[in-house]
Amino acid sequence: MTPATFIATLSWNVTAYDLYLRALATYYPITRERLFKALEFLQRAIDTDKDCGPALSLAAMCQMRLVREGWAQEPEAAGRNGVELARQALQAAGDDPGILANAAFVLANFGEEIGAMMALVDRALTITPSFSRGWFLSGVLRLWAGQHDLAIEHAETALRLSPRERAGTPLSLIGEAYFFKREFEEAASKLLLSVQENPGYPHSYRILAACYVHMGQLEEARAIIARLRGITAHLVPSAAQLRRAADRELFLSGLRMAVGETV
Repeated sequence: MTPATFIATLSWNVTAYDLYLRALATYYPITRERLFKALEFLQRAIDTDKDCGPALSLAAMCQMRLVREGWAQEPEAAGRNGVELARQALQAAGDDPGILANAAFVLANFGEEIGAMMALVDRALTITPSFSRGWFLSGVLRLWAGQHDLAIEHAETALRLSPRERAGTPLSLIGEAYFFKREFEEAASKLLLSVQENPGYPHSYRILAACYVHMGQLEEARAIIARLRGITAHLVPSAAQLRRAADRELFLSGLRMAVGETV
C-alpha cells in the first residue's frame, strides 16, 4: 500500500474497503462468473460509501470486461456504466495509483484520447514505480496505441515485479504485441502459455486463432475457436480500442477467417 493509498483509506468506510478487497481477490483470474461475483461485492461497497475510489474504479473495470468479452446482458448500458464509474473514480482518486490506472484503462477502452490516458498511467507509475499492475495496464495502453515494443517492455516489467501473483494477463499482452509485430511463432508460444495459465480468458484465444491463420495453420485456428465458443458466444469483437488501422485489420482478418466469416 502506498502512502497516498494509506491516507485515503482513513477517509473510506471500513466496510466498503473490506468489500472492495474481497472483490479484488475475486477479480483474477478473469472469468464470467468471477466478474459478476466481484461486481456483487463492489456494488455493496459503493452502496456503503459512494466515494470509495478503489471500488468505483474496479467496478468500472468489471463493466468494461463484461462488454469486451461478450458477457454483458446489455452491452450499451454496461459501457455507459463503466465510463460513469471511471469518471466518478477519478474524482475520488487523489494520488491513488490504482484508481488512476484503472480509470485510465477503462476510459481508453471506450474511446478517450489515448495519449491523455497514458499520461494518467504514467502519473500512477511516477507515484509508485513498483506498481506491477500499473505497468501491465500501461503496457496494454501502449499496445492499443501501436507502441508494440514498449508494450512488451512494460509487460515484462510487470512480470519481474510480480512473478508469482500475476496482476493482469501479461503473457497474453506480450503474445499480442508480438502478433502485431508479425513475429507469429513467438506470439503463439506466449499465447499458448497464457491460455494454459488462464483458460477462462477469451481474448487470448481470439489473438491465438488469428495468429494461427496468419501462420497458415487454419485447422489449429479452428480448434482454438471451438474452445473459445465454450467460453463466450462473442467471437469477433469490434477491436475499436486498437488505434492503428493496420493492427485492427491484421487481427480481424485472421479472426474472421478462423471463425469462418467472409473477410
